[in-house]
Amino acid sequence: MRRVQVALLRNSIKLALKQLKNWMAPDKAKTSLTTFPASAEIVSEPLGVVLVISAWNYPFLLSIDPVIGAISAGNAVVLKPSELAPASSSLLAKLLEQYLDPSAVRVIEGAVTETTLLLEQKWDKIFYTGSSKIGRIIMMAAAKHLIPVVLELGGKSPVVIDSDTNLKITVKRIIAGKWGCNNGQACISPDYILTTKEYAPKVIDAMKQELEAFYGKNPMESKDMSRIVNSNHFDRLSKILEEKEVSDKIVYGGQKNRDNLKIVPTILLDVPLDSLIMSEEIFGPLLPILTLNNLEECFDVIRSRPKPLAAYLFTQNQKLKERFAMTVSAGGIVVNDIAVHLSLPTLPFGGVGESGMGSYHGKFSFDAFSHKKAVLYKSFIGDAAIRYPPYSRGKLRLLKALVNSNLVEVFKVLLGLS
Repeated sequence: MRRVQVALLRNSIKLALKQLKNWMAPDKAKTSLTTFPASAEIVSEPLGVVLVISAWNYPFLLSIDPVIGAISAGNAVVLKPSELAPASSSLLAKLLEQYLDPSAVRVIEGAVTETTLLLEQKWDKIFYTGSSKIGRIIMMAAAKHLIPVVLELGGKSPVVIDSDTNLKITVKRIIAGKWGCNNGQACISPDYILTTKEYAPKVIDAMKQELEAFYGKNPMESKDMSRIVNSNHFDRLSKILEEKEVSDKIVYGGQKNRDNLKIVPTILLDVPLDSLIMSEEIFGPLLPILTLNNLEECFDVIRSRPKPLAAYLFTQNQKLKERFAMTVSAGGIVVNDIAVHLSLPTLPFGGVGESGMGSYHGKFSFDAFSHKKAVLYKSFIGDAAIRYPPYSRGKLRLLKALVNSNLVEVFKVLLGLS
């Protein structure tokens, strides 16, 4: 995973270096009769000094990627890495101090006390990646100083599986996106599956077969399965799994070892909708499957819940693809794969509603840390007397025509025809 993070960061840096002149260039804006003769443009300018608070699950990617955007836009940056990944935090502090100008980029390590002190300061923007619970605290602190924020949160990202799909590839991609990405400890990890009662047994059988092929008959011994980050998160997941009316819904997996902080890939079928596992983001290796009488019901299920960071659909039905993309509100939509939109710098990455606000990646990162300043260049030529008092009915009619950019009406007024 470290190599993947480094590869994605290298791509971000290369893109910024290649495209920065284009990103910085002012965008021409149209003018109207009201301002004629004039020219206008939109100028990107730095916000100032920004704070980036990153997460533990992908500590390098989620720390440095926003910093790339902030530096590209001309800001000074204070980075606060997550204390839950102390080795990564220490390495980031060491390397950024060694290779970057400390007057432009600083790393502050610490936990709650240090973060609280940072949030008491007046920043020009705060960029936070993490849970919705902490996101609310960030936003409350920012509101005191009217600080704009980007919140990259999470949520319960659904996976809809249509019977008209390539089931083998579908299941492989779900497993790679769920358990292959930090054992479910990722903000865009699949959180639950929606499929029909009729098709669910085939999905479960296929998942069992591919999970065994990927992780062996005893996944607890697999070197390809990530640990849970710490004992607190392990206990949280255990509580979710051991809840009454949930533990007996396990159809695959369920084994866990607290000493090794390992929980094997676990599939559950038709857990209660009011259970913990369906009420909060799982952020771990547990995957419930909810069955429907028909796939049409999936739209109501998704709409009844807070908007997710991502929503996934597996189907070969073109009409269903189009309807899903147009009607499901989520930070991002992926059809026939999981999480790969994260790697595309041409797409904005961010949430909507409770899954976050604002977006970044590629030029969207540059824009996230820029102020779009309106600039109008006016000539001294063509100064019209109609702008100034005393006003007459004729002047007011001409002003109205100019504001409406109605050239025909302008000529009528000038010729005394209106």
